[in-house]
Amino acid sequence: MSGVQMVQMLAEMRKLAATADVAPVEQPASGGQGFGELLKASMDAVNQAQTTAQDMSAALERGDANVGLPEVMIALQKASLSFQAMTEVRNRLVNAYQEIMNMPI
Repeated sequence: MSGVQMVQMLAEMRKLAATADVAPVEQPASGGQGFGELLKASMDAVNQAQTTAQDMSAALERGDANVGLPEVMIALQKASLSFQAMTEVRNRLVNAYQEIMNMPI
């Protein structure tokens, strides 16, 4: 990895960190968001990240001058990490459900 790419990647990471610190989760005034709604919103965000990464990858393959390899690689990594996180959440939910089902009454 060249020095220029490393600087670009660090700048992207700093930008993402700043965005994560600034944007708190908003809750509606009517008592908060339900767990199902929150889970669906998270799955939609993962799906959007994967769709964006696929679109950028296809644009790079077509030779689109507006899409660079570093941006595509970052988008693909974001999509991969978000999918892995969602899979881990699902696994933990299944484990919790199984533990509850195995509890004696």
